[in-house]
Amino acid sequence: MGLTTDPNDPRLGHGIDEDRKGMNEVYLVLSPEELAKEFKRPVRQSYIHVGAPGPKFPLRDLTPEEAERYKDWDYAKYEEYPEGYWGSVTGRFWTQKRLDSVEKGCGCVTTMNRTLAETYARDPQFYGATFCVGCQTHLRVGEDGEFIWDDGTGQRVGA
Repeated sequence: MGLTTDPNDPRLGHGIDEDRKGMNEVYLVLSPEELAKEFKRPVRQSYIHVGAPGPKFPLRDLTPEEAERYKDWDYAKYEEYPEGYWGSVTGRFWTQKRLDSVEKGCGCVTTMNRTLAETYARDPQFYGATFCVGCQTHLRVGEDGEFIWDDGTGQRVGA
């Protein structure tokens, strides 16, 4: 596994994997100049695959109109947000596949290279996905991501 600061490097992988594919040939990291700046988070090298967080509010079935309008998206349920919860967003549609993945991570701890960890520390939202050594695949990071830092805080990787 190599590292690059070139976002156009043809060896880069992108996003979430649909199937197990193993690690990418190279991973994108911030430049040494950017990494020399102040970190926004602690440098943490290990994270745990815990699975995706679930809905925070009750789910309801789709209305017939929603089911027809969004039939190509495979939505199964709708989570309605309380007024003002997420700005002007009124709720979220959930697919059955996403609901089935809630809190069902493999539990493996993945340890990453120091430069990757520093990239996360400098820019926590730099990546949209990260690798799980147990699942051998890249999965979502961020508030709705599947990983927490292995430091006891429970904080989601990329959040």
